Amino acid sequence: MNTMNCKTCQTHLPDLLLEDGYEAAHPQIAPHLKECASCAKELAELRATFALMDAWEAPEPSPYFDSRLRARVREAATSQPEGLFERLYAFLTFSTGLQMRSAMAGVLMLVLLIGGGSFAGFEYANRSQPQPSPTVNDLKILDNNAQALQQMDQLLDPNVNNDDSGDPPTT
Repeated sequence: MNTMNCKTCQTHLPDLLLEDGYEAAHPQIAPHLKECASCAKELAELRATFALMDAWEAPEPSPYFDSRLRARVREAATSQPEGLFERLYAFLTFSTGLQMRSAMAGVLMLVLLIGGGSFAGFEYANRSQPQPSPTVNDLKILDNNAQALQQMDQLLDPNVNNDDSGDPPTT
């Protein structure tokens, strides 16, 4: 009983072509290739492609290829670009960047200062205030309740003037 499926077998096909002894290390591949025509066809096509690649030879460049290439690069470097973007592209493409080092160092320093300052500001803003303990909260609640009770007692006390007229209390 072969437990290998086509998807797993196809992941092993490049290794079968490139590594010697790979099929011996994975014995479940050979029975699947015997049973599955599509995987066997895929392996045969890969072997044919590799055989063609081994037989192919790259063409030799012409003898004047290097000199023509240098002449074209020199011509492109010396020609004057027409617009602003073309000039900027040519400057970035053909220059060594020595002229821009001081400006780039200044920009980098500015970015670091702004970034560091904003990070420090975020750090300070994100700090949470210390929360009082539950005991302190309970004591505050009791104090507020005591104040409320004292005010209620003052309202109920007949000796205290509760009206806003300013007249002394009548008995």
